[in-house]
Amino acid sequence: MSNSVYYIAGLILITLMFLLSYKYMRQHIRDIYGSKRLILDLVKNDFKVKYAGSYLGITWAFVQPVITILLYWIVFQYGLRVVTSDTSLPFAIWLITGMVPWFFIADAITNGSNGFFEYNYLVKKVVFKISIIPVIKVFSALLVHIVFMIFLIAIYILYQVFGSDISFPNISILQLPYYTLCAAVLSLSIVYTTSSITVFFRDLTQFISIMLQIGMWATPILWNISMVPDEYKWIVYGNPVNYIVEGYRNALTGGVWFWQIPYQSLWFWCFTAVIFMVGMVVFKRLKPHFADVL
Repeated sequence: MSNSVYYIAGLILITLMFLLSYKYMRQHIRDIYGSKRLILDLVKNDFKVKYAGSYLGITWAFVQPVITILLYWIVFQYGLRVVTSDTSLPFAIWLITGMVPWFFIADAITNGSNGFFEYNYLVKKVVFKISIIPVIKVFSALLVHIVFMIFLIAIYILYQVFGSDISFPNISILQLPYYTLCAAVLSLSIVYTTSSITVFFRDLTQFISIMLQIGMWATPILWNISMVPDEYKWIVYGNPVNYIVEGYRNALTGGVWFWQIPYQSLWFWCFTAVIFMVGMVVFKRLKPHFADVL
């Protein structure tokens, strides 16, 4: 009976959050759809410009993440000899599956927070819809993420081919686009606040870098949630990034579907809706002063 009450309360809460954010969401979706061709062109340009002038080009987008994964893998499994993965999943693939969505979120927030500075020439144009600039930065990070996802799926296939006890592919992989959407929407919601404030307070970028480092260690990416005492697990479940990371692992290993964890799903979307509304309010309040500062 209590579960039903919590479920109904959750539905009411998410409905209220949706109604409160509907005005902003509708206008934002309309702006994105109306500028879809422009967004695609700017995303391609952003991706090219980011690595222009370097000999390896876009290869640098993958070098650092791959080296980071290798270092964590060697240190945790062979250096410290700490095996934190599920017993049914090799530590290396468990680690990579958690790191890939984190790289996407971190990249989107880091680059997106400087979006208005990078496109200051567009911000000063009266007729340009600067609300799409954070979308451009998140979509640019999404291109790299898609390549990593292909790489990750290839690793799963290799593990399967060489006899590892992994059930892959499985039907649960169909929910992978859902969790990618979750990561993109959460990142975009955060970026609207950070990118707007960064225009006036450049030191925020350093604070964001620190918070992302804390966020990675606060999320069960390098360690298993089973290490947390039961009375404190609610703190980990309250972390929206944990919902995404575990979702990727469930999608690729045949775990639970997102509708089988309704409370976590409701909490994630309620949290994201609140962050999105805050971001829209901050953006609209500060927008008239962007051109003066930039």
